[in-house]
Amino acid sequence: MQTDDIRVLVVEDEADLADLLRDYLVAENYEVEVRYTGAEVVERVKACPPNLILLDLMLPVKGGITICREIRRFSDVPIIMITARVEEIDRVLGLELGADDYICKPARPREVVARVRAVLRRSLRQDANAQSDRKPVFDEDRLSASIKGRSLDLTVVEFRLLELLAKVEGRVYSRSQIMDAIYTDGRVVNERSVDSHIKNLRRKIAGVIEGENPVRSVYGVGYKWESTEE
Repeated sequence: MQTDDIRVLVVEDEADLADLLRDYLVAENYEVEVRYTGAEVVERVKACPPNLILLDLMLPVKGGITICREIRRFSDVPIIMITARVEEIDRVLGLELGADDYICKPARPREVVARVRAVLRRSLRQDANAQSDRKPVFDEDRLSASIKGRSLDLTVVEFRLLELLAKVEGRVYSRSQIMDAIYTDGRVVNERSVDSHIKNLRRKIAGVIEGENPVRSVYGVGYKWESTEE
């Protein structure tokens, strides 16, 4: 991917710094969008996903920690947090929420550009590796999963279902086995609920995989995961 194909979203309430970072990034041929508050940032990321986000911690309307947490519910886009708060607890909190890097103010634009390059290289390398395999990658801490580097917007039950099926390639699970594994709160359900969850899971997987869906039906028995490409 060429730099002019890469979109960077800068979310920073200090206008001078935001504009300076934009100028430096544009000089590197990145496409840059700037937002000066936390308002509607999450909605913007959903509508027009960037390749990387530079995110200030302290923002008007909605703070960077909240924005990072909400984005991580549906996206693995690289996030570099920028803040004047240098306490160790802030670093730990930011990184635990899923930030990929952390820069303390005063932020030197050349250093920021270098960090952006490094994080993008790592992210693009991971995406390239993920693109070669249809097997899901799971994040147990966030209860999220991705295929070919693209996040799936799963419910908790769908996450458990996908994790069960993909754990052993080709293993067939009956509906009763699936129910025992994915419902851990003692609720009473019937086997048709499994079929409903399978349908939703297939629909979400189809959004990121072209061709035959890896969630296969085994007539009269149940379901299995078979991720081999055609």
